[in-house]
Amino acid sequence: MIGFFLQATVDTVAKAVTDTTATTTAPVDTEISVLEFIFKGGIFLIPIAILLFYTIYLIFERYMYIAKATKNDTFLLKEVRTHLNNGNINLAIGASERLDNATARVVKEGILTIGRPIAEIESNMERMAQIELGEMERKMGHLGLIAGMAPTLGFVGTIGGVIKIFYSISITEDISIGNISGGLYEKMISSGAGLIVGLFAYAGYHLLNGKIDHFMLNVQKQVLEFVNIIQRPNGN
Repeated sequence: MIGFFLQATVDTVAKAVTDTTATTTAPVDTEISVLEFIFKGGIFLIPIAILLFYTIYLIFERYMYIAKATKNDTFLLKEVRTHLNNGNINLAIGASERLDNATARVVKEGILTIGRPIAEIESNMERMAQIELGEMERKMGHLGLIAGMAPTLGFVGTIGGVIKIFYSISITEDISIGNISGGLYEKMISSGAGLIVGLFAYAGYHLLNGKIDHFMLNVQKQVLEFVNIIQRPNGN
């Protein structure tokens, strides 16, 4: 009887140990979706997300406008030369109006001022080029502002989260690693998001400015070639 009782006790203890071990070693499902992970970044992710969508819109809109405005037709000045050599100024103006781009508008300004001093023709063409440049750079400053603003918003969100963590520690006196790291990684999401948006805006700003600089170089070549056409209409 005693042996049976001891055996039952041993079996009970063994079962309890086994259950405890299984409970402590059971894997904890800590996987979360990307969307849930992002939402842990806090309220500062809302303005950062707005800046992201506005940045994408600006880059796309400005790229399409600049690509259309800077499209170059290598045959424009050849056609203008032919019409001017034949004395057909109206046809030369029509050739420049046929193309809806910045270079054609600069050339048209030069044609309209034929008969005035060369310095005045060059000045008018350069002023028109500056007007076209201003149209291309419209809203470009917004990208530069976002490049500095988005990371700052992210850092502010992270700092605000860190302050809340240490305030919670001062109240609860719980300084466990889990309590600190759990709240800190969530708040650092806003910093990462802000840096990514800032990087998009910074890259877009400089890439678009590179296309504008290329346009200005081409326009200077077009002005020089147009002046040469006026001074040496037969190419001599």
